Amino acid sequence: MKLFSLAALLLFSGIAATGTSQTDSTPLQHAQQGIAALQKWYDAAQGTYRTTGWWNSANALTVLVDYARISKSTDYNFQIANTFVTAQNQNAGFLNRYYDDEGWWALAWIDAYDLTANKQYLIMAESIFANMSGGWDDTCGGGIWWSKDRTYKNAIANELFFSVAAHLANRDAAHRDEYLNWANLDWKWFAATGMINRDSLVNDGLGPAHGPTTASSCQNNGRTTWTYNQGVLLGGLAELSRLNSDPSLLRTAQKIANAAIAHLADGDGVLHETCEPKCGADGVQFKGIFARNLTALDRASPQPAYRAFLEANANAIWKNARGTGDEFSQVWSGPFDKADAATQSSALDALVGAAALESAGQ
Repeated sequence: MKLFSLAALLLFSGIAATGTSQTDSTPLQHAQQGIAALQKWYDAAQGTYRTTGWWNSANALTVLVDYARISKSTDYNFQIANTFVTAQNQNAGFLNRYYDDEGWWALAWIDAYDLTANKQYLIMAESIFANMSGGWDDTCGGGIWWSKDRTYKNAIANELFFSVAAHLANRDAAHRDEYLNWANLDWKWFAATGMINRDSLVNDGLGPAHGPTTASSCQNNGRTTWTYNQGVLLGGLAELSRLNSDPSLLRTAQKIANAAIAHLADGDGVLHETCEPKCGADGVQFKGIFARNLTALDRASPQPAYRAFLEANANAIWKNARGTGDEFSQVWSGPFDKADAATQSSALDALVGAAALESAGQ
């Protein structure tokens, strides 16, 4: 991937904004049109989204909630409530074999609680977190396993565990110390594992390059630096910084964000996954998660380069990766090929993030 400087990104974003401006079209309107397309895949009987998987639907729900927040819309409150009840027919309590799947749903319900103030959503997130905490043991000195099979300790499960703990600490005053202790414990462990490499990018997990994690194989496995592994840490560190006065938290988040922008974007500042254009059912979701969490980091510590990056990616999606019916495909630099609920919700994370930061900057 061609390295891309933050200074160049700022310049590019300014040029792109000038060259593609539409007097009757704003980032929020783009997001609105994209959300309308996303909703065509919503299955009210199942409470999830057709064409994509269980954990992806949690992320689709999250971007819907984020859009509702910035648009000040209550139009989707019924759908949120419907998903809360109906999706549990597939997995009661939003629990399954995978701790990372559970983490996505916990964050979705925390987000829904922030939007609606419905305490049942927060209680659900706490219940999910309690189940996730059962995945912690002393193998590799701590951390939770990726699945209940206990074969792999990886970045994403522990990043989600950390982020959920930090979010809960900021919302449940009665149990704040418990959640804060978990967040601090997991972050201290994560930072010492070596999963954050010398380029300030997060590799996939611990163990050999190919094979399971064992007590004797706890080193960085050197596997792919997926965009979402960079992103979830940004949101978790930003959230923890609200309670923990340690200035290194935001500095570390900024190093990771800057490294991702430099190493994982192309020469025009557009984010890519190394698996493109064939990322499968999971990989197509990853980039939006980075964009969503970069938005959270910018809210905690605003940086012009982050807003420029989100604008550049939102512009690229709208111009180059959009098909008929305002559907978005997986490669944000284009061309459009096909879309589903995962590619759509992932792209929407960038569009909603750009709209949110534009609104905050006005």
